[in-house]
Amino acid sequence: MDADVQKVFDQAKRIVFLTGAGVSTPSGIPDYRSKNGLYEQDNDGKPAEYYLSHACLTDEPDQFYAFVKNNMYYPNAKPNPIHEKQAALTNQNRASIITQNVDNLYHVAHATHLVEFHGNLYDVSCQKCHQSVDWHAYLNSPVHEGCGGILRPGIVLYDEGLDPKRVQTSVDLMAKSDLIVIVGTSMRVYPFAGLLQYRNPSAPVIAINQEPLHLGIPLKMIQGDAVNFFKELRV
Repeated sequence: MDADVQKVFDQAKRIVFLTGAGVSTPSGIPDYRSKNGLYEQDNDGKPAEYYLSHACLTDEPDQFYAFVKNNMYYPNAKPNPIHEKQAALTNQNRASIITQNVDNLYHVAHATHLVEFHGNLYDVSCQKCHQSVDWHAYLNSPVHEGCGGILRPGIVLYDEGLDPKRVQTSVDLMAKSDLIVIVGTSMRVYPFAGLLQYRNPSAPVIAINQEPLHLGIPLKMIQGDAVNFFKELRV
């Protein structure tokens, strides 16, 4: 661990972690946009974005269910050192996490001060009666036993709007930050990537990613394995 980087973490009291799929790939959850990612698979000629759309949920609920169940759920995945160290910092009330991930691993790691920007697969509800339903039941059937309605996971689908409260909370956290740490994301997906424009301009930005990021802002780029970085980070 670079001593100067460790010192920046030690001194920070309002860290904001901006995280994406690269945080969970070490836990065995495939990412979306890499060469072998979810969006590059052959899905009967239709893009994955269609199967993850509100239109598919409405028009072809069986197709939506099959795609989500077979490609998105990894209930046996466990948090890795990235989740665990970030969660530890949130439990010290020194950090918040804004994540694009919907895989629930931050909850398993007992993170607090967490904004799931795109929702959570394991928050399942019925579209008819709006009751919350255990995700185990959803993996058995997309039909709600209670009322016969169609269940859905609590993730933001294509052609749906983001939760305004999550967006506002994220903007507020960025404005109050004294250190921004980007981990496991290309920062190309908007509006998530747009959060950087709301950052505290005096807060240093550190990016830990396998691929170099060129974001048009001053940042310290640490190119490499984020698992190793967080294993070495003292919190």
